[in-house]
Amino acid sequence: MSRKYTILMTLMGLEIGGAETHVVELSKELKKMGYKIIVASNGGVYEKELQEYGIIHYRVPMNQRNVFKMVKSYFLLRRIMEKEKVDIIHSHARIPGFICGFLHKKYGVTFVTSAHWVFYTGMGLKYLTNWGQKVIAVSDDIREYLIQNYNVPYENIFVTINGIDTNKFSPETNEENIRKEFHIAKTEPTLVYVSRMDESRALVARQLIEIAPRIAEVVKGIRILIVGGGDVFDELYKKAEEQNKKIGGKKCIIMTGARTDINELISVATVFVGVSRAALEAMAGGKTVIVAGNEGYIGLFEQNKLQTARENNFCCRGCDASTEERLYKDVVYAFLNMTEQQRKEVGNYGRNVIFEYYSVTKMAMNCIEAYHAAWKANHQKQYNVILSGYYGFNNAGDEAILLSMHKNIQALGENYHITVLSNRPEETRAKYHIDVVYRFSIREVLKAIKKCDVLLSGGGSLLQDSTSTRSLMYYLSIILVARIMGKKVMLYANGIGPVSREKNRRIVQMVVNKANLITLREENSYAELKSMGVDDKKCFVTADPVFTMDSISKQQGLELLKKAGVPSDKDFVGVSVRNWRDMDGFIDEFAQLCDMIHKKYHKTIIFIVMQVPHDIKISQKVQKRMKTKSYLLKENYSPYEIMGIIKCMDFILSMRLHTLIFAARQKIPLIGFVYDPKIEYYLEKLNMPSGGNIGEFNMEKTLKMVEDMVQNRQKYVDILQRESEQLEKRAHYNEKYLIKLLEKDRK
Repeated sequence: MSRKYTILMTLMGLEIGGAETHVVELSKELKKMGYKIIVASNGGVYEKELQEYGIIHYRVPMNQRNVFKMVKSYFLLRRIMEKEKVDIIHSHARIPGFICGFLHKKYGVTFVTSAHWVFYTGMGLKYLTNWGQKVIAVSDDIREYLIQNYNVPYENIFVTINGIDTNKFSPETNEENIRKEFHIAKTEPTLVYVSRMDESRALVARQLIEIAPRIAEVVKGIRILIVGGGDVFDELYKKAEEQNKKIGGKKCIIMTGARTDINELISVATVFVGVSRAALEAMAGGKTVIVAGNEGYIGLFEQNKLQTARENNFCCRGCDASTEERLYKDVVYAFLNMTEQQRKEVGNYGRNVIFEYYSVTKMAMNCIEAYHAAWKANHQKQYNVILSGYYGFNNAGDEAILLSMHKNIQALGENYHITVLSNRPEETRAKYHIDVVYRFSIREVLKAIKKCDVLLSGGGSLLQDSTSTRSLMYYLSIILVARIMGKKVMLYANGIGPVSREKNRRIVQMVVNKANLITLREENSYAELKSMGVDDKKCFVTADPVFTMDSISKQQGLELLKKAGVPSDKDFVGVSVRNWRDMDGFIDEFAQLCDMIHKKYHKTIIFIVMQVPHDIKISQKVQKRMKTKSYLLKENYSPYEIMGIIKCMDFILSMRLHTLIFAARQKIPLIGFVYDPKIEYYLEKLNMPSGGNIGEFNMEKTLKMVEDMVQNRQKYVDILQRESEQLEKRAHYNEKYLIKLLEKDRK
């Protein structure tokens, strides 16, 4: 049974508002689930509802950026923590979060926050915002906002929803009290708008008041209820009264002020206008909803608006601005052009959306997940890990190394926090949802190293000077800086060499000897380091991490091939080439080999690109020298997708190491062509045929290998089944060595 925490909810106040309602509904649902809930705020209209539900509320003045009130709040919260034996503080606004951050730091209490909205980050306020150990964002776009503006690690953010109580907000809600209070007949068309009447929230209220006379001209007898209180309420009330005089007759615009009976007010609506939680509550009530707010305008909510609305949590961020004309057009359309049956159908669809995506139980479960993670983070040793490698260069092999390492380390526990040094940080973060630092930003890299417990250099062939000495020096400098700063360093599944220049070999020997631990993906890399004078007692041979990676399904791979225009009338042969020195003769003969396979065995040749755009150019060179039709996959596929495409192949011909590993992982027979010793090594380990060195291509010998592979395909599949399983086990030794390194010297 999971631990039932005592949770202290802290927020600015309990007046009408989306965040406030969110806290009330969340608190009630968590209490129902057996958690002890205490709420602290400056108070407001929702205090009574909490107390009626048996939830204790303490008045704490966290509603202003006043130093004296914040100090007072700190001591009041400390007293509440001690009295109620609080396990977790959950803050729901900037000021409570700022104060509770000090309590977390001083007393070690588990600290979680919620991001309900985007905050102004100017005037130093960005640095006064504390997002706690874990943060709960109410939409995906707020998660991105937290990452972009506050550098909150992706793994520390949990996305939830504005959970709605579908019993409280229902088409069955009794509407008689509201009709009686405001003298609204059932036959009168009624528009209801709900929001705080604050300057930052009241744009649409202003627009409705402004266009009310025009609406009243065409929608005869309309009643407009504007619900909510705030700092511009008096101003809007005055304007509404002026408009009522213009309209004449029965009072058209009714300003209700702050209310807690929102469900009953919604119940009288023919059409509802609002944003965020208020819009969701109206949808739960089965109402026709126009989604509009200060952040933007979505308009009349129907099925085709669902994706956009969900992306920004019905807050309209990123959408076109709300204007009087847009609002007028949709309001009039909803009243005059939609039949009662059409409005009912739209309302039913909206209520079904709430059941599917926005239940209060789902919201509570999302929060409990964040509480568990934060509790573990607060009570377990935390490890900050940096991955340094050839990441963010559109090389599928190195991206596969990154994903495999990240997955395997993350599987060690939630207390492992990983930061990746990438050439394209935004792209890497967006594609893989991992915490990233720009690898060429000295300030960011130093800051990340300072925070880390261990730097992992690798995997892949990072320490070599065949491409450039500059690249070699980059990776060595990262290792050296980490050691100077007293951090542990592990070379993780490295392929070493070739390092040809004598000066470079001496530098590698000096720097690598400072590493705490070295794992290598090949025996010849072990021999290369030893020959340079590196201490072999800290070196261990494992295997490439990609032997642990999974892929998309074969069916998904076939769909990608179909989308790329590849016909499915023949079996596929995958071909992967890369540019290298003195390739011209090889290209000619390799093109002939592809032609022969196509003609003799009726196979479709597909060129698989592992690095965009480099492999596209060399693949096109081979294609131009072929006489038969072939296909080139130019898309920048993810490693998962490439492996899924390879799963569709009959067999593979490859110069690229990770194309061979992808094939081995999927038990797809393969023939390798050697430009580097690492290819030869893994062909031997996998017991797969070698087409030889690219400078000594033997057509006759290679065709015999292809013939045997076609005739005896299952034999090769069985070999790969056995050998790749062994290499997968060895690849997992990498993280076992990492654990030993991190736990070394711990008491």
